Amino acid sequence: MAKAEKQLKGQDLLRSIEQEYMKPKVPPFRVGDTLDVGVRIRESGKERVQVFTGTCIARKGGGNRETFTVRRIVQGEGVERIFPLHSPNIERIKVVRRGRARRAKLHFLRQRTGRAARLREDLRARPEDKKKG
Repeated sequence: MAKAEKQLKGQDLLRSIEQEYMKPKVPPFRVGDTLDVGVRIRESGKERVQVFTGTCIARKGGGNRETFTVRRIVQGEGVERIFPLHSPNIERIKVVRRGRARRAKLHFLRQRTGRAARLREDLRARPEDKKKG
């Protein structure tokens, strides 16, 4: 008896399983952009969405394992959170402001405070903008 379905092996099998858990629509954002990340928080049986606003300083990985790091300053102290891009706990990602960055990782912002930690705003058109209109 011949099988009608092809048997997947190795990386192809892994990729097909991961594909099921990926979010269908992720907003396009880059390192340097200021983001609002809506995170689901469960407290004493209730669920709410907490917004974490900050600058995206890194993106890492690919596919289902992709993560991004968001940094913000709270009461003079730097706070960074690493979010899995396709996590079910992330309700939404909204780009508030585009920053112009010439590096893939902005870890140098950790040593900077105040106005020195700001990035220039990117007012140029991006390829993902053309797809909408």
